[in-house]
Order: sequence, then C-alpha cells, then structure tokens
Amino acid sequence: MSEYWKHWLQAAGVRALKTIAQTAIATIGTNAMLGDVNWIAVCSASLLAGLLSLLTSIAGLPEVDKETYVSKH
Repeated sequence: MSEYWKHWLQAAGVRALKTIAQTAIATIGTNAMLGDVNWIAVCSASLLAGLLSLLTSIAGLPEVDKETYVSKH
C-alpha cells in the first residue's frame, strides 16, 4: 500500500471516528431528554454517520491532496 493511501486511510478514519462520536453524543442527548436512551438507535445512527463520512471522504480530503502529497514525498 502506498504512503498516500496509508495517509488517506488514517485521515478518513479519524474523520469518521469524530463523526461517530458527535452523532452518538447528539443522539444520546436527544434520547436522554425524552427519558430513555435507545442504545440500538444510538449505535445505528452513529455507525451510519461514520459510513457516510467515509463515503464523503472518497470525494476528497483537503488534508490529503494527492498532487501535493506526491510532490512532497
């Protein structure tokens, strides 16, 4: 695996994990206000958000510009 793809996977992974955490916090907060946290819904929404984040990253990550990255390394 090239250095570019290693860097891309790391950046996309970090972005997806942040999205998962943010979604979980928002979903837990919303459910807690209603009185009961539905953990299945929290996990489902969070994992879907993480998947969507990875798919969005395919369009490009500003921190991993292929042209700049290749010319630097």
